Amino acid sequence: QVQLVESGGGLVQAGGSLRLSCAASGRTVSSYSMAWFRQAAGKEREFVAALGRSGDNTYYADSVKGRFTISRDNAKNTVYLQMNSLKPEDTAAYYCAGASRPYFNVIYGTNYNYWGQGTQVTVSS
Repeated sequence: QVQLVESGGGLVQAGGSLRLSCAASGRTVSSYSMAWFRQAAGKEREFVAALGRSGDNTYYADSVKGRFTISRDNAKNTVYLQMNSLKPEDTAAYYCAGASRPYFNVIYGTNYNYWGQGTQVTVSS
């Protein structure tokens, strides 16, 4: 079992930026497809971004495309989510997830084996 720990959340004004980190232990992140999900208060968990194991495939929810970037640093065994031009509707708990299976639909959280504890992102107006 791999353990994922998120960090980097906080309070930011609309239009600002945050960089979330997901540190993995147990195995290298290059062995997994990695993703970020978020869940706002009173709402269902939703897909944000994903990075394939090969590192050459990225996927983004329409709501964040062009503003968020998912990346991986294999040397640090860490996955990042760079969030720019933040909006109040981005306010949510953000969760890192990993999957060891080779092929699957990345937008469904049930396809992921490992989850972090989450980090809160709050965007003020």
